[in-house]
Amino acid sequence: MSILRQKIYTIIFESDTPAGKAFDLALIFFILLSVVLVMLDSLPDMHDRWGIWLLGAELLITILFTIEYALRLYCARRPLRYAGSFFGIVDLLAIIPTYAGIFAPGLHFLATIRILRVLRIFRILNMVQFMGEGNSLWLALKRSRHKIAVFLSTVLTVVVFVGSLMYLIEGAEGGFTSIPKSIYWAIVTMTTVGYGDIAPKTPLGQIVASLLMVVGYGIIAVPTGIVTSEMMRPKAPAQDEICPCCGRKLEEQP
Repeated sequence: MSILRQKIYTIIFESDTPAGKAFDLALIFFILLSVVLVMLDSLPDMHDRWGIWLLGAELLITILFTIEYALRLYCARRPLRYAGSFFGIVDLLAIIPTYAGIFAPGLHFLATIRILRVLRIFRILNMVQFMGEGNSLWLALKRSRHKIAVFLSTVLTVVVFVGSLMYLIEGAEGGFTSIPKSIYWAIVTMTTVGYGDIAPKTPLGQIVASLLMVVGYGIIAVPTGIVTSEMMRPKAPAQDEICPCCGRKLEEQP
């Protein structure tokens, strides 16, 4: 690696140096600024008065991000490996929406995905050790995936059955114009969201709705309990290594 590439690599990828930390902090500042600009542009009054300036500032920041992404590819030891990594994909997705918005107005609002790049703050503030907690949560989710799959299948069966039942009970007169729309009502009711756009009007329909609400309260706690039990499960003890020659533990070897 040439001296120039090494210097760029140190600044961009290594946050334990003054230059690298300053670069990362400046990068996070522009990430947050660009997200704020996109959100302001979505306000009708701001768009009418400052739309051109907001779009111009966003485009300028996107050009800076494009240069930064190109430099990362240039100085990375394995460019393809970086491009296929989580942060590499996020960095690419952060610059695509603005350019796509030139050809399809409105897509530039997807630039808010840049907020994912702020995850680098864990590396900047030396908080990488806390990522282990995230790994524990991911491991618990992975271990409980079969139980969660069974739970979701049960919920899906219930909402399909209740939705079909409500379609027969209420009918189009009560707003349940189709089975899919009735299933939508069942999902909203079971999750206790309660938009209120569809509601049963017959006594029998109200009884079914009440029972579904009660079931919903009990069901909500199930995924939390499944994941929590997996997180509380003690880790399996490490297996002692055995010498293939004498059969004794390696720690007992002289």
